[in-house]
Amino acid sequence: MPTDNTSLLVADRLSVILPDRRPLPLVKSISFRLGQERVALVGESGSGKSLTARALMGLLPYPLTVQAGRLSFGGLDLTRMASRQWNQLRGNRIAMVMQDPKYALNPGQTIATQVIEPLLLHTRLGRAERNEKMLDMLAAVGLPDPKTLGRRYPHQLSGGMGQRVMLAIALINHPDLLIADEPTSALDHEMRDQVLNLMEKLVAERNMGLLLISHDLQQVARHCERVLVMYQGQLVDQLPAGGLASATHPYTRTLWSCRPSAATHGLRLPVLDRAALEAME
Repeated sequence: MPTDNTSLLVADRLSVILPDRRPLPLVKSISFRLGQERVALVGESGSGKSLTARALMGLLPYPLTVQAGRLSFGGLDLTRMASRQWNQLRGNRIAMVMQDPKYALNPGQTIATQVIEPLLLHTRLGRAERNEKMLDMLAAVGLPDPKTLGRRYPHQLSGGMGQRVMLAIALINHPDLLIADEPTSALDHEMRDQVLNLMEKLVAERNMGLLLISHDLQQVARHCERVLVMYQGQLVDQLPAGGLASATHPYTRTLWSCRPSAATHGLRLPVLDRAALEAME
């Protein structure tokens, strides 16, 4: 695990609160660090993964609020950031890839316009330099004929191509940290591995940190180095990705073994004993 000196991101007792007469914690005092490494945040739907990611990006919807003993990125205190500071940080030093390009990309703008936008917001490059970087980035994420593709609109792309465009948008300013929120959920199995292999390659080449949010433990075991496991808003387990198959925590073990496969055809999949798990807390 990274130390203070090597951590890009430090979260200490991070909570996401729904204010009310009796405030309701949706993410409950979780702590972790992330350096120049590939870390997965996993758990079933509703466990708090995406809320955690949005808290790290300063993108929580109203009226949710963040509380933390410490929440810092590259020495910056994220709990004290003004809107202008967040706008300078997001898309520049921290970038995020969303789940589905059908909803994340603007249907009324060309691909080139959308890939260039982070450069307009965060750099002073001239038009020719911006266009060159846009074409280079589209090529870097494996898209053919970038010049022609840049003139297309999102509805003219396949799901896999759209996901690569979103990755190009996220990486064009060479961020220090990439947060990917279920980036392959809208893709078929073969395309998922292609996109994740590409992300792994680009993150390594650029010496970045990656926080991959997923519910697929078999997938993250192939592409990540460490795994953080969430259950009902709490961080219940942390382990090397290579140790998932031999995990001892009952929730992690059930997540690992409950995915249908050819080997489990016709067999009853394991079911989590939630009462026993909650008794451990």
